[in-house]
Amino acid sequence: MKNNTLYTFLVALFLFSSNNAFAADSASGSSILNIGMWAVAILIIFFLIIQVSDNLIRIEGKEAGLDANQQAGLSLFPSFSKLFSAKKPEYIKEGAFYALKAGHNIVLEGEAEKVIKQSNATTFAVQPQNFVGISPIPKVTVAVGDEVKAGDVVCFDKKRPDIKYVAPVSGEVIAVNRGAKRSIKEVVILADKEINYKALPKLDLENASREALVNHLLETGGWTMIRQRPFGIVPDVADVPKGVFISTFDSAPLAPDLNFVVEGKGAAFQKGLDVLRMLTDGEVHLGLDARGGDAPSTVFTGATGVKKHWFHGKHPVGNVGIQIHHIAPIAGNDKVWTLGVQEVITIGKIFAEGKFDASRVIAVTGAETTAPAYVDTYLGANVGSLVGEVKENVRLVSGDVLSGQEKTKEEFLDFSDDQITTIKEGNEYEMFGWLAPMDARPSVSQTFLSGLADVTYEANTNTHGEKRAFVVTGQYEKVLPMDIFPQHLMKAILVNDFERMEGLGINELLEEDIALCEFACTSKQPLQKILREGLETMREQA
Repeated sequence: MKNNTLYTFLVALFLFSSNNAFAADSASGSSILNIGMWAVAILIIFFLIIQVSDNLIRIEGKEAGLDANQQAGLSLFPSFSKLFSAKKPEYIKEGAFYALKAGHNIVLEGEAEKVIKQSNATTFAVQPQNFVGISPIPKVTVAVGDEVKAGDVVCFDKKRPDIKYVAPVSGEVIAVNRGAKRSIKEVVILADKEINYKALPKLDLENASREALVNHLLETGGWTMIRQRPFGIVPDVADVPKGVFISTFDSAPLAPDLNFVVEGKGAAFQKGLDVLRMLTDGEVHLGLDARGGDAPSTVFTGATGVKKHWFHGKHPVGNVGIQIHHIAPIAGNDKVWTLGVQEVITIGKIFAEGKFDASRVIAVTGAETTAPAYVDTYLGANVGSLVGEVKENVRLVSGDVLSGQEKTKEEFLDFSDDQITTIKEGNEYEMFGWLAPMDARPSVSQTFLSGLADVTYEANTNTHGEKRAFVVTGQYEKVLPMDIFPQHLMKAILVNDFERMEGLGINELLEEDIALCEFACTSKQPLQKILREGLETMREQA
């Protein structure tokens, strides 16, 4: 039931006025009290009539085929949130507009300059550990010394042998590195100077069946570009998604500008959308950026065969999970698929150019690198080669600072990442901690005066505190624009309460969605780790 703040406020205001009048004139207090009680009764009846009317309007909307977000917006009177919400930009000509209130932007120094440099990376890796649910020891089909082409199969999952993982570049396999319990950590390839591609068979999209399309993606490596929610896994071959969701912008700290990344790749992006549209019985949903004064790239706004949705707000507004929640929430046994923009382009090139082109434009960011910029490279590139020269005492992160993974210079970019962040290690002692005057630092609290100014921060990895009692603070709800109770969910995960976990919306979340809550957490709880444990528990029960 919708919370009509306006009517609640009027009732409270009237009661307050009645009490003041009663105190001011005790002689006529009894008469004023009676009038006040009658007025309150009338207001309550009016309030109930409005609630019933709103519910009946929404029922009619549901029967008329409106989605959940459209139903929620139906009312006799506008709420305060609607009256003072962000205005719809003039460049939006089609598609729904969503103005999200909760969230927080972390503005860091070291945004990538909009120039594309050529990568010096010579080694690339396929990392099975990047894929949730894959067997820890997949079947490796190559050996050290073998020559491979881009698109050749490198390994496959023993649990699901139809799903094949392919080489991003051509060259020589120089290492098969193992991790804990002899799991396969990475298959390393020394790339050729000029990339040679495996010749892929052509498929006529117009006349192909869905089964033929799926088999083609499996054989060419395109299937591994797709992620399923819930759980964040590569989907099963037999699954048909409720819908496919693609966010065309990223709101994370120092995230790459996808409008810049996609320049000149519009045809491949559209071809990828055409392929995805054939894989679902539902819609392909495109999340578009409505935060700026200018419209996004025409590659996105001019896309055809998709349903467009515009989003305005603070991070994590660019997360595809947040967008799914507002467009068509995951419920029951629903399964949806998600992809990044560059993954869509790779799928498009499989069909348009007949090759597995895993080229990527990566944003090398952060205040600890000497020249933040975009780098043209391939999937799984060596991190040290990408970042180039950095300052001392620096942490390298594959991804953004909130949800990325720490890397050394000898390790490799994770499969789904299009960003490397350099950030200073927070391993220096701070005398008196937060009690002393200090430099500006990012925080969701208004304790720091810098929070009132428009500044960029040179942050470090210091958490400024240790793990503490898991107390209820209400912080998570302020930064997570979803109608769930994240703190209750985390506690349900900790006690393995399956029914509460599902009821509280665990199937809608992945680690990136809860990362900002972890940043804001006074209790310093590892929320992303807790969430992954809960997701794995639920996946085992599925």
